[in-house]
Amino acid sequence: MAESRTYHEESDEKNILKLRQLRKQLPDFASDFFRGIESRTSARTRVGYAYDLITFFHYLKEETRLLKGRDYETLPVTFLEEITISDLEDYVSYLSLYIDENGIKRTNKPAAKKRKLSALKSFYRYYYKREMISKNPTDLLDMPKLEKKAIVRMEANEVADLMDHVETGEQLSDKQLAFHQRTVTRDMALIALMLGTGIRVSECVGLNLDDLNMEETAAKVYRKGGKEQIVYFGDEVKELLIPYLAEREKKKPEKGHEDALFLSLQNRRISVRAVEKLVKKYTRTVTTLKKITPHKLRSTFGTALYQETGDIYLVASVLGHSDINTTMAHYADMEEQRRRSARNIVKIRKDD
Repeated sequence: MAESRTYHEESDEKNILKLRQLRKQLPDFASDFFRGIESRTSARTRVGYAYDLITFFHYLKEETRLLKGRDYETLPVTFLEEITISDLEDYVSYLSLYIDENGIKRTNKPAAKKRKLSALKSFYRYYYKREMISKNPTDLLDMPKLEKKAIVRMEANEVADLMDHVETGEQLSDKQLAFHQRTVTRDMALIALMLGTGIRVSECVGLNLDDLNMEETAAKVYRKGGKEQIVYFGDEVKELLIPYLAEREKKKPEKGHEDALFLSLQNRRISVRAVEKLVKKYTRTVTTLKKITPHKLRSTFGTALYQETGDIYLVASVLGHSDINTTMAHYADMEEQRRRSARNIVKIRKDD
């Protein structure tokens, strides 16, 4: 009997196979790069890099003469030295609006441009550090400046209203109500778990039944890069998980989905897209001014935890941030408020 695999192992396998197909659209020397970064990146990250590099080489083919009359597949890695800073700056402009290799019109905002350029910089850095190329023009390339955005989150009253609306189905359409009767117990448990732990949507859908420890009110999640971590949930979440688990026992999952904690109506592991849709459906009944996604539920949890504890290191640990600077950047405004509020705490002279 074959050993069962986790959701994340299956996802990695799909991404590994996907990467093999994508690499065929790149010069042969790119394979060295993907092998070189394999030990420190996830398969999903490498697939993202491949898509971004395909965009770059598509630009070179369509918008420059650098590849004219040359055998694309067998280009030497030293070809990268022929690309100038002017070519790279034109590429940044190109990313604003272009037609991709499939004939589809694409646009990129500064955040998307930054991601694509980060992939390109990593690509160049790999070959430069190994002395396979003698110069790295991407070092001269300025990254797009990102506009600082306020944290979008739900306030305490909105969270309470959300859970009430999930429970009652208030303000849902007649069609939505028909499905609501069949999914309300699952939806209550799923949304409460996300709000009560701050786990990512991919971590939530990847949960298996045996990842839960109801006695310890804990769950084992697989963070980015496949690292395991135990997260803890409160009694409110436990009280909503109990009826769902009782309901889950009666279901007959499709083959290959027997271990999944949260199931779709088709008795398959619920997908990331399905969770995004159900969060959108319910949050629209509470607020129309904020666009709430599963990641915003994570921000809601992180904000509440920081407000209650004032411990940015605890927030980083619970959210599974590998770099404390990620957390500090995200909650910088709140940290500033805390420092400002502390200005009158220490007294120079005691009051009489």
